[in-house]
Amino acid sequence: MDNLEGLLKQAPDLVMTYGLKILFALIIFFVGKYFSGVAQKLVRKLLNSRKIDPTVVSFVANLAWAVVFVFTIIATLGQIGVQTASLVAVIGAAGLAVGLALQGSLSNFASGVLMVLFRPCRVGDYIEAAGIAGTVDEITIFSTKLRTPDNKVIVAPNSSIMNGTITNYSASENRRIDLVIGVSYSADIAQTKKVLTDILDNNQYVLKEPGYTVGLSELANSSINFVVRPWVKTADYWTARFQILEQIKNSLDAANIEIPFPQMDIHVKQLPESK
Repeated sequence: MDNLEGLLKQAPDLVMTYGLKILFALIIFFVGKYFSGVAQKLVRKLLNSRKIDPTVVSFVANLAWAVVFVFTIIATLGQIGVQTASLVAVIGAAGLAVGLALQGSLSNFASGVLMVLFRPCRVGDYIEAAGIAGTVDEITIFSTKLRTPDNKVIVAPNSSIMNGTITNYSASENRRIDLVIGVSYSADIAQTKKVLTDILDNNQYVLKEPGYTVGLSELANSSINFVVRPWVKTADYWTARFQILEQIKNSLDAANIEIPFPQMDIHVKQLPESK
C-alpha cells in the first residue's frame, strides 16, 4: 500500500516528465518529416534552376529526403531517452545481418548511384533493358520507372537494369532504318533501284547527311532482295518507317514491279481405277 501511495504521489511528476518528452518527440518527428519534404523540394528546385540533368535531379532529391528523415528518426529517439550513441553501436553491430537481409535493396541503391554517375540512360530516353522496353520516367534510389508506348508503367529494380545489357534508342540524335525489300526475279534491277531511291530522295524525314543506302543484297529462293537504309531523326523513326514502307508498296505497284509472296503449286495426279 505504501508503494502504491508513493506511485500515486509521483504520478503527476512522471506524467509531466515523460509526457512532455513524448510530446516533444512527436513534434520533432512531424517537423522533421515536414522538413524532409521541404529539403527534397528545395534540392529539386535548386538543381532544376541550374539546368542539371533530370536524372540527377530526381536521384539527389530523393537522397536528400532520406538523409533528413534518418536524422529525424535519430533525434526523435534521443528525445524519448534512447541513447543514440548506443543506438549507433547497435546498428553497427547489426550491420552485417541487416546487410545480408537487405542485400537486394543495397544492390539496387548501388546500381542507382552508378546509373546517375555513368548515365547509361536519362529521363526521357527510350531504352530496352532487363527484358522490358519503355521511356524512362524517373530514376529513384532503388528503382527505375519506365512508361511503355501503350502507356503502361513498369517499375524495375535498378540492379536488374544495371546488371544486364541496356539498349538506349535515344542516345544518338540520328537513327538508321533498316528495310529489306524483295521483288520478283522478272523485275528490272535498275528500274527497281530507281524507284526506291526516288522515294528516299523525296521523303521529308530522310536526312541528306549521312547518305542513305539502296543496294542489291541477296538473290534469295523466290525474290531479289534490296536493302533500303535511310537515316532519320531519332524522334521521327517510327513515323518515317511507316511512311516509307507505304510509299514503297504504292510506288512498286505503280511501276508494275511485283513483290513476291509465298505460293504453293498443287499437282493432282489421276490414279488408274483399281479393277
